Amino acid sequence: MRFFLASNGSRAPFLLRCLQRSASGNPKPRRMSTVAPPLRLRCHHLHGLYGGYGYGGSGDSNGHGSEEMQRLVVVMGATGTGKSKLSVELSTLFSGEIINSDKIQVYRGLDITTNKISDAERHSVRHHLLGELDPAAGELSPAGFRALAGRSIVDIAARRRLPVLAGGSNSFVHALLVDRFDLRNDPFGALRRPRAGREEAEEGLQFRCCFLWVHVEPAVLAEHLDRRVDEMVAEGMVEELERYFAVEGTAQRHPGLGKAIGVPEFRGYFTARGGRTAAAYEAALRAIKANTRQLAEEQVRKIERLSAMGWSLRRVDATATVAARLTREGADTAAPWRRDVAGPSVAAVAEFVKEDDNGGHHVLRRRSGSCRTRVVLPSIKV
Repeated sequence: MRFFLASNGSRAPFLLRCLQRSASGNPKPRRMSTVAPPLRLRCHHLHGLYGGYGYGGSGDSNGHGSEEMQRLVVVMGATGTGKSKLSVELSTLFSGEIINSDKIQVYRGLDITTNKISDAERHSVRHHLLGELDPAAGELSPAGFRALAGRSIVDIAARRRLPVLAGGSNSFVHALLVDRFDLRNDPFGALRRPRAGREEAEEGLQFRCCFLWVHVEPAVLAEHLDRRVDEMVAEGMVEELERYFAVEGTAQRHPGLGKAIGVPEFRGYFTARGGRTAAAYEAALRAIKANTRQLAEEQVRKIERLSAMGWSLRRVDATATVAARLTREGADTAAPWRRDVAGPSVAAVAEFVKEDDNGGHHVLRRRSGSCRTRVVLPSIKV
């Protein structure tokens, strides 16, 4: 198994050891195993540091007895459904920090093409693993993400903050959350072949999770994604890609970032002799739109697969919000978003975090006085 480590100054040796130990449970790199041990065994000593967010009560449904489990809010959904917006709002209300789980957005560069949330839209909420890794250092594997994201979660919890995982790439989400990650087990392989018999039994998770699935009806989402590509072009995506391809061989040196939707589609336009024609330009844009829609469909199928495996996903519907935005420019999207997405999500997370180990409610009192307090945030692009 091949890990990679982005250039990270003096922290590189520590991160390398973190990756090696997560993969094998043994500090010697040559003894790497294909099964990664559960992170909770290495961070249970943080019990009591979590303030109002706390750990769960005694025991849990995953068969871990009385051992306390780290709490984690997980925001899932297809691309373009509003996961980033919801994650920022929840983190603002509940003193959280966000861990990015998009396998392309972990790399530096191509911020428009990869549709990274802007600094302004983050509203000072700290983000982890968002544009942090050197794309030339290699491609981050699910096991590597498990180690890096797990370290971020421990760090966030140690500072009495709420970890919020914003997905992203469901292979990364699965690798991080399962109690024991086995490289040989592809939970989504069954999507590519017929399944016989009943679904597999529920997998044990190494965190106590509050799952939120932001859903948009397929036809509405497809129209929204097509329009979003046009907006990205207006924001400078093509010019960004031109600068990217101006350095010869860049895409070939970036095995992870080079897979971003937009890079393969525009490669011929920018690199082939005589490739910069109007027809080639339009073909590239059509391919980007088609591949983005296909990505969204695949993401939904994988989320449904995780649900069938026993993950308790709470679905919130952003269809009305996205449809209102499509209807006309400047349409009121705040009301349906608050009613259908933010409201139910805030209620779910409030219930999830309200009781600490002593049954207290410090977070909600300290932060907002009541879980019913309305939080008004500036607009964040869906």
